[in-house]
Amino acid sequence: MTTLLIKNAEALVSMNETCEILHSVDIYCESGIISRIGHDLDVVAEDVISGSGMYVYPGLINTHHHLYQTFTRNLPGVQNLELFDWLRALYRIWRGLTPEMVYYSALTGLGELLKYGCTTSVDHHYVFPRQAEPTLIDRQIEAAAELGMRFHPCRGSMSLGESDGGLPPDDVVQTTDEILRDSQRLIERYHDSEPGSMCQIALAPCSPFSVSADLLEQTALLAREYGVRLHTHLAETLDEERFCIEAVGMRPLAYMESLGWLGPDVWYAHGIHFSDEEINLLAQTRTGVAHCPTSNEKLCSGRALIERLLHAGVPVGLAVDGSASNDCSSMLAEIRTAYLLHRMAMGNQAPTPADILELATKGGARLIGRPDLGSIEEGKAADMFLVNADTLEWVGADFDPASAPATIGLHRPVDYTIVAGRIVVKDGRLVNIDETAVARKARELSRRLCSGR
Repeated sequence: MTTLLIKNAEALVSMNETCEILHSVDIYCESGIISRIGHDLDVVAEDVISGSGMYVYPGLINTHHHLYQTFTRNLPGVQNLELFDWLRALYRIWRGLTPEMVYYSALTGLGELLKYGCTTSVDHHYVFPRQAEPTLIDRQIEAAAELGMRFHPCRGSMSLGESDGGLPPDDVVQTTDEILRDSQRLIERYHDSEPGSMCQIALAPCSPFSVSADLLEQTALLAREYGVRLHTHLAETLDEERFCIEAVGMRPLAYMESLGWLGPDVWYAHGIHFSDEEINLLAQTRTGVAHCPTSNEKLCSGRALIERLLHAGVPVGLAVDGSASNDCSSMLAEIRTAYLLHRMAMGNQAPTPADILELATKGGARLIGRPDLGSIEEGKAADMFLVNADTLEWVGADFDPASAPATIGLHRPVDYTIVAGRIVVKDGRLVNIDETAVARKARELSRRLCSGR
């Protein structure tokens, strides 16, 4: 049994039902669960953290990512491209991915997320080069376990190559049978649906312009047979909208609806170009959206109408998206970007700073089906991060700790990240791996991938 005590935290931003903020409290965690919250708890723990000057927040939940893209950040040739041209250029590089590259890119991206307060991350891996072993997602799961992070890998897929009218090269697509067989294998081997689970699988064909209708239908049937969730990109760009109208005579959401892709077990990445009627349909069916503001800005895709989605009751979470369209893996940076983007567009009608924090915590937990995550309450999973507010950068944060991540921002690693009651980041450094050695190896592999060697 593991035990952890945070002693006398200056502020606890609970994100419970009333978004209560507690002061000068202890938090006792036992066997990965928050056991008690109170003043001057009479308990003994294996690990004790002084909460003096510390603000404690629920662990952030990243609801959409592409970890392999950490190896193709900051490439000069793609920085001014929009989505379709950006993808065409990068597919030529990503077709060289190896299992070792996937493993080290996962260590890199997930490690960066942990250092900035994220305790649970989705990943959407859909590039499976023909020359690579089919166990790429296994290597990601291995990396997450090594880091001590809660992980929701999505078995992505592409079945519609260039020769069939799709966007990706033919040598990174797979047959429907190959995809479904591996999807079933991953679910049976790794998916854990119990509260406190460290790994849950979702099924995630890449997008309407890279997979067949048959794959989308068959994937939905398989996911529901096993009780796992469904995820894909949707309504990201007007190019995608035109593609769907020309190819199938329907707007993207109508196309997905025709294939069984609506419901509380489905969430879409981006969701920028939805009409009011489509937003109402999402709300009625409780179909969710992962909001990716930085990626949407960088690729000139547009602004997701988060205020309308939230007002209608659509489940919404926050996400960093792939590192090559961000180009970082920091949920704290995403919180501030989301707040400022909507503030600029909507003024006093925009989501508040605390609303954005809620998207990154409770919103994300709802989106991925994890009622055990998203807030700091007795009985919930012991996932949280701590920030030392006794610093020059956070002078003035005292007036509203729940708003500070959005209004002030945090531009350095957090002081502690805790997952399942275990310290995985301490003093801003990862506890379970040698960061320097991993970074050195990852840089070598990144250069090899981008040079085509």
